[in-house]
Amino acid sequence: MIRPRWQGLNPSVGARGWRRWDQLIAVIAAANFGWVIFDISYIPLRNFWLQRNLYPIPSFALVIPLPWLPDLTPVYDPVKGIVPHRDTQNYLDQFHAMDQLIVENGLSTAEATEKLINQQRLTVELIETNPFLSSGNAGALEKLKNRLRSRANTDSAREAAVQLLSKPHLQASGWDAERQFWLQQILPLVEINYWRGIDESGQPTDLSWRIDTPFQLLFLLDIGLRTWRLKRRYPAIRWRDALLRRWIDLPLLLPVARWLRVIPVTERLSRAGLIQLEPLRAVISRGVVALLAMELFEVITVRVVDALQQLIRSPRLPQRIRGFCSYQGTDQNEDRELVELLRLWMPLLLSQVGPNMRPQLTALGEHLLFQSLNQTVIPEPLRGVAGIQQAESALSRQLAENLVDSLLGLSKGAGNQLERRDPALELLSNEAFNRFWEELARSLEQGPVLERSQELLASFLEDLKRSSFQQLRAQGDVDELIRELDGLSFSPPTGQPKRQA
Repeated sequence: MIRPRWQGLNPSVGARGWRRWDQLIAVIAAANFGWVIFDISYIPLRNFWLQRNLYPIPSFALVIPLPWLPDLTPVYDPVKGIVPHRDTQNYLDQFHAMDQLIVENGLSTAEATEKLINQQRLTVELIETNPFLSSGNAGALEKLKNRLRSRANTDSAREAAVQLLSKPHLQASGWDAERQFWLQQILPLVEINYWRGIDESGQPTDLSWRIDTPFQLLFLLDIGLRTWRLKRRYPAIRWRDALLRRWIDLPLLLPVARWLRVIPVTERLSRAGLIQLEPLRAVISRGVVALLAMELFEVITVRVVDALQQLIRSPRLPQRIRGFCSYQGTDQNEDRELVELLRLWMPLLLSQVGPNMRPQLTALGEHLLFQSLNQTVIPEPLRGVAGIQQAESALSRQLAENLVDSLLGLSKGAGNQLERRDPALELLSNEAFNRFWEELARSLEQGPVLERSQELLASFLEDLKRSSFQQLRAQGDVDELIRELDGLSFSPPTGQPKRQA
């Protein structure tokens, strides 16, 4: 296909400026959608952002630390109304104070003993009160209890906490070894607990709208500019219709279901030329269209066949046949158009198409006459004589030529006659057609043929419908249809060599 000249022109300065604006807004919309995904997933993934540890297989103690990731929790916790839980934060503060005291002064001091007893009490309270319920991290407490039981080799988490924080156990095992156990396996589970505030509506505090509002205002400005550009391009369009053309941008302005912004963001990136979605769209649309086409064809087939069956089974079938008569019609213009169409085509077929086929018709008639004479007139012993065969062939040719010339002369004369308007001929033809439909309708009304014909035709259509559906189901594999479409679309034309890979 030849490219139009206007497509080869460089875009104007204004068009380039709007394209740069569209690309900028598309990039901003993509960044906003990335933030939306982060905001939606922040609460479920807060433990990951807090500790930056990846657990590929949750059932195994396999940890992949990611220390190069920044700790975003101090910055984003206030946006979600998250503050440290008083109980777990007090537990962490008391443990670090005890750890510092023991590292500096050892386990033999009375103050260290007091700190150990206090930490035992806090650990037992942590197990009994379960402050993790408020943040939805009840599983963290179960992990904590299991690790305490496994470390102390006992069935009770409370007894394990008291044993692991007792002075005799720490003196026997050494504080350095036990300290690593608490810092690496127990305290990280305590750190993930938090408290989230409740706003006046009874919902968890969420201030992310403060971040999203500037984006929404920018998107609203862009929608207004796009509407104005469309109105300027098509002055006849109404402002309401121009604005409705941008219905796909509605998710950009909604504060709920923000994940739907993937639709307008993808559309903007594609229109700005930043991503190429045409191959994916073609694949998806081809599958959907192929499936819908098969379903639609089945529905149309059923409706057409059912309509024909209802028409055939109707007791008013003779009246409908009689309605084909010209005097029964209501649209006289339709009758005149049909008569005019016949008046144009009949002379064309009789005076031009038929005479131009004289050689073919003559050869066909000669062959048929020769076969007839050879089988019926000439005795079998004389059929092999060369002179008789030549005479028979000449006679067949002469008869065929005379017959064809007579028929073509008659058809040409009839065609020339039909080219001229003949009111008498039109009246006689109209009366003949009307008489045919009248006699057919009267014969159906008087005899038993109508009911039997209706049954046979309805049964024939039912069998046709079932056989058609069976054939469609047998050949109705969508994948096979898509492969056939791919073959038609990507196969080289016949006669052209295939391109080597």
